[in-house]
Amino acid sequence: MSEVSTPGRFDGQTVIVTGAGSGIGRACAVLFARDGARVIATDVLPSRLDDLLKSNPILKFEVVAGDISLEETVQRLLEAAGSHVDVLANVAGIMDAFIPLAELDDATWERVFAVNLTSVMRLTRAVLPGMLEAKRGAIVNVSSEASLRGSAAGVAYTASKHAVNGLTKSVAALYGPKGIRANAVAPGAVRTNIEAPFKSEWSQERLGPLMSIIPTLAEPEELAAVITWLASRDASNVNGAILPVDGGWAAL
Repeated sequence: MSEVSTPGRFDGQTVIVTGAGSGIGRACAVLFARDGARVIATDVLPSRLDDLLKSNPILKFEVVAGDISLEETVQRLLEAAGSHVDVLANVAGIMDAFIPLAELDDATWERVFAVNLTSVMRLTRAVLPGMLEAKRGAIVNVSSEASLRGSAAGVAYTASKHAVNGLTKSVAALYGPKGIRANAVAPGAVRTNIEAPFKSEWSQERLGPLMSIIPTLAEPEELAAVITWLASRDASNVNGAILPVDGGWAAL
């Protein structure tokens, strides 16, 4: 499917999108830009950002290649964005090969948390002063179906996404009175290039049968439609929500 654009919805706004080189992040970057935003797009692979620019020559993108888990990348994004960020979409994330706790190594745990949680914290922390000064701002985090249950991923990914929900609710509760909204979407299975192999025989045996009930794969554009809505003024009374966008998986 293609995105349903609402021209002018984000006119004059600066939006940061992480993971913008592919999948949900790319779909978000394109839709924000089509709807008038100046988009600061970041991805760990420069080639993906090059393709984003070549494929959308008339849209307003500024690209910053780098590892979002590093503070230097956060600072480069702020420099590119300028004095105020209206919308932050924390989309970048990595999976954990469905590794259960008894088989987990420290490196996997630390890397998953660095990308999925610490980067969200650092970038949100970085944009908050400008949002507080402007008395407005919208933050949308990409969480996961794994933040709602224990059977959708390995332990590192599951724990990191539960933590994203907590971070989202804390920001919403503490800064809502200051005009800042923070919400999260919890996707189910989405057609992206994120790597999600089973590297544990036990996880394959235990979780494999449960995966058979997952609804049909969603398209990245379907997630982008919800994320941009949450970031828009149409969702002005939505704050602190963790919204399943999973084809009904959470209801099973």
